[in-house]
Amino acid sequence: MDDSAKMGRGMMYLAWITALALLAFGFNAWLEKRDEERYQPYSEREGEVIRVDIEGNRQGHYLSQGYVNGKPVRFLLDTGATLVAVPEALARKLGMPKGQPGYANTANGRSRVYMSRIDRLELGDIRLQNVAASISTGMEGDEILLGMSALGQLEFTQRGRTLSLRQHRTGN
Repeated sequence: MDDSAKMGRGMMYLAWITALALLAFGFNAWLEKRDEERYQPYSEREGEVIRVDIEGNRQGHYLSQGYVNGKPVRFLLDTGATLVAVPEALARKLGMPKGQPGYANTANGRSRVYMSRIDRLELGDIRLQNVAASISTGMEGDEILLGMSALGQLEFTQRGRTLSLRQHRTGN
């Protein structure tokens, strides 16, 4: 095989590798876009009750877009978390003050935390105020664990892959 044939074969391999990489990248982007659409909660008012439905993702987790102090965030609903837990870097971006230091036992072990509060938390049409939270130094990423300090103020039920949250409002 001469040099030009070897070069031609090498270019063909490079073209196939590039095509496969582009397909994988495109498919991953499509999956992320599809999941992003799922993260948008569905809200409905039923008299004095606000209901928000969240569909579970492929792994069975309930993720949802929402707002903390008017800034967009992504929540991962976690009934095993006592407080709403915010990664330290994200808490800085959200302007959350660090309060009293402490430690929390997490799935990843013992972690340093700071007590804090969220002035306004929004999930669909549900609005919560003055929610107890922790700023977690050991957490990475940009997802906030929506723990029982928020979820405990709501009624929730799960049917199939849908989690329904209900907030009973009075005077609105």
